[in-house]
Amino acid sequence: MGSLSGILQRPVVAAAAVTVASLSTDFSEKLQSLRSSDACSTSEHSHSSSSNSVQGPHFSWVSHISVSQLANLSFVTRVRVPVPDVNFPFAIRSPCFATTPLGSFVASSPLLINSYQSAELAKGPNSIAFKHNIAASSPDVLYRWHLPEPNAIDVTGASNCSSEKSRTVVVLLGWLGSKQKHLKKYAEWYTSRGFHAITFTFPIAEILSYQVGGKAEQDIELLVNHLADWMEEEHGKKLVFHTFSNTGWLTYGVILEKLQQQDPSLVGSIKGCIVDSAPVAAPDPQVWASGFSAAFLKKNSVATKVHVKSVDSNVELSLGTRTTVEPKPAVTEAALLVVLKKFFEVILNLPTVNRRLSDVLNVLSSRQPSCPQLYIYSSADRVIPAGSVESFISEQRKAGLEVRACNFVSTPHVDHFRNDPKLYTTQLTQFLDDCVLTCCKKS
Repeated sequence: MGSLSGILQRPVVAAAAVTVASLSTDFSEKLQSLRSSDACSTSEHSHSSSSNSVQGPHFSWVSHISVSQLANLSFVTRVRVPVPDVNFPFAIRSPCFATTPLGSFVASSPLLINSYQSAELAKGPNSIAFKHNIAASSPDVLYRWHLPEPNAIDVTGASNCSSEKSRTVVVLLGWLGSKQKHLKKYAEWYTSRGFHAITFTFPIAEILSYQVGGKAEQDIELLVNHLADWMEEEHGKKLVFHTFSNTGWLTYGVILEKLQQQDPSLVGSIKGCIVDSAPVAAPDPQVWASGFSAAFLKKNSVATKVHVKSVDSNVELSLGTRTTVEPKPAVTEAALLVVLKKFFEVILNLPTVNRRLSDVLNVLSSRQPSCPQLYIYSSADRVIPAGSVESFISEQRKAGLEVRACNFVSTPHVDHFRNDPKLYTTQLTQFLDDCVLTCCKKS
């Protein structure tokens, strides 16, 4: 009874609906991947051009770093996944730079850049710590570690702000159905500003086959152990979490729980949390049904459509010279939502599932770290009601936590960055400057 996949096979109608939706979207994705080796979402194409490649030939100074010297580092023998802080003195030799010994600096040879940006979770004793020349069409991994772009790093070490950024990792926890390619544009925004970034995603199948203490939680524990090892390498390192939808937010709750159990002092290293399109702090079948429906149908889901819901009974609202009509779900999506809601009414009330969810929600509601929080949400979100987000924000403020919030009003679920990149990045920049980069204010 602990496995959702076993229960899913019993309601025949639910299984048929879910399977058809899943297969149809997967098939269309495969067709798209055949047409282009760089299968990215539309939103990625609109922003990826602004980020410079870290593998450009003009960064010749990094090529003089010997990769073999990494074997002398303590963390290489203890951590199977590359940890992107090379903490040993070396000299930079290049016509463009004076020979400068650096103590704590990110060494970024072409091999290291490829390796870190394609870092995989260690899946067993035979896994390889470094993976070179990963193809763009390679299968999705659980997470990737993205290094700061070299042109965003102050190699002289004179800037406190640059040094503080290089000791900060932003952990991006994806929404249900998200893949590495969907989180890439967010990671690029952070790395272009000198931060490290980790992009973490769950396959839908892993959520459907969820078992308490099973593979999903084991994968999160591997990430937690990796972060803990990285934090222990040098004093003053920081964590920032950026979560998407309820799936990313609940994943953050499990990470908090494991950090509190493993080493409570590590929780103090969390300096900020950004919550995009969440939360609903209750096991609500309608929210779960809407989330899975959007994940299965992707761009065909009504949850991805831009609309504004008016305050009265009218569904048409005038915005300047443009009139926006609230879209309605297609017949197939409406039927899928009904089936999924019935399904989750059963699943979320299973004792083991309900107990586990309650534990995680308790951590997120009453045992949050003291760091500032930023909530990005929308009144037009068809998956996460704005009222639920605002209610949770109110409770967090009552608990004495510093909370900021921005309602994007008309943007769809987890699509605020693509629809209004200027407002989104302004909110991120202000939050990071005010709450995370404290040394920058003093310098």
